[in-house]
Amino acid sequence: MNGLFQMSLEEKKPVLIMYMTEDRVITDRNIIVRKIHPDYIQAYCFKRRGLRTFKRENILAASKPFQKKKHGRFETAI
Repeated sequence: MNGLFQMSLEEKKPVLIMYMTEDRVITDRNIIVRKIHPDYIQAYCFKRRGLRTFKRENILAASKPFQKKKHGRFETAI
């Protein structure tokens, strides 16, 4: 995960995370990392449209976001 966060910070590219809130609700968020700290990640969250702080212990997974490719009239996920 650290490599993805570093890439997002340096290249200003989004990362998809699966995050567990304090209420134990699991959500997925597209974020662009702004700061990396040992205990948390500060990032712009597209879902909330603002800067948010995500506890590292509550980040369950991270990946590059899905991209869509256009094939004729249809779009398919890679």
